[in-house]
Amino acid sequence: MSASNRSSASPALSEKLRREAISVPALRAMARRTLPRPVFDFSDGGAEDEHTLRRNEAAFARYAFLPRPINGAPVRDQSVQLFGMDLSMPVMIGPTGLAGLFWPGAEKLAVRAANNAGTAYCASHGSVCTLEDIAAAGGPNRMMQVFVYRDRGFTRELAERAAAAGFKALVLTVDNQLHGRRDRDLRNGFTIPPRFDVSGLLAMATKLPWLMRMGPELPTLTFGNYLRENGPSDIRTLAARMHDMFDPAMNWSDVDELRRIWKGPLILKGVLHPQEAAEAVAHGVDGVIVSNHGGRQLDHAASSLEALPGIVRAVEGRIPVLLDGGIRRGGDVVKAIALGASACLIARPYLWALAVSGEAGVAHVLELFRDEIDRTMGLLGVTELSQLNSDLLMRLDAIGQTA
Repeated sequence: MSASNRSSASPALSEKLRREAISVPALRAMARRTLPRPVFDFSDGGAEDEHTLRRNEAAFARYAFLPRPINGAPVRDQSVQLFGMDLSMPVMIGPTGLAGLFWPGAEKLAVRAANNAGTAYCASHGSVCTLEDIAAAGGPNRMMQVFVYRDRGFTRELAERAAAAGFKALVLTVDNQLHGRRDRDLRNGFTIPPRFDVSGLLAMATKLPWLMRMGPELPTLTFGNYLRENGPSDIRTLAARMHDMFDPAMNWSDVDELRRIWKGPLILKGVLHPQEAAEAVAHGVDGVIVSNHGGRQLDHAASSLEALPGIVRAVEGRIPVLLDGGIRRGGDVVKAIALGASACLIARPYLWALAVSGEAGVAHVLELFRDEIDRTMGLLGVTELSQLNSDLLMRLDAIGQTA
């Protein structure tokens, strides 16, 4: 897909917003001004003291580039083939629950933006609309997130619905069987949908665009994939039901059963230990996503980038390894690929962009990543992703010191 086709297919940011939204950090700052504090912190925060959240981003600074510009790189190709999908770039949109808090119809807008950008979108189990609605809105490059539930029949049901709706891959998230303690949400009294005390309502005077967009949506906000005929539809009841459905007794026999049910690519998300990655290969899994749930589950866990090299060694090239967590620049994506990842997933960056300008924001953040990856490859003297390797990196113990 050419750049001209992409730009004509996706709505564009206004010139005013484009001048400000020059990077993911800039989009984060814009989202912070746009969203009520409880909603922004829901997207921005992590577990407990947020050590893992900070490590996810900081880990990338421990690698410096060693460019080889004399190789020449007049044209760069960042396309990649994964799980039967032809992608124009090595950045995909990862699963994020409650995206509908950030913009009306969020999931359908995001999958459309991903399709127009020539990349993939992973639907969250906790989307506000159904997976069938997401499938109807987007193109062919769609994945679906599932969990192992106490009711194994519901796990099977979601997998069968995803197959019927034409999703290309199933992403089994394995690091959320117990819910992390997220102190920011507790301090803010975050509820679904959000409730605001007197001070919060006063602060809403500065958030009127969000309130005008979302006000009509909040009373009917729900978890589309958990609705049952003649059952409750209010989001609080469904959220409580979801909380009780996750099963910490999940084990490899459940992975085997899902592998039997799901005939397409099966991917494990939430892998940090090399032995778990090796076992995934032995159990017929088609890919792993190195992830700590964005630092929202187990505080003091290794950062995704720190864990990546060990996972790559463990799978020995037998399955693709993807990385999720801390990606804020195209250069971060390049470093991850140089360390053995096939592609990366983003979550917070797309939510911040969504909060700023809906589908146009998502299209814009994907283009930011595309441009930064292209520029980094060119400056390194690399023409295609397969040329990225650890020889182009220097590991630092601290800024300015080699390891």
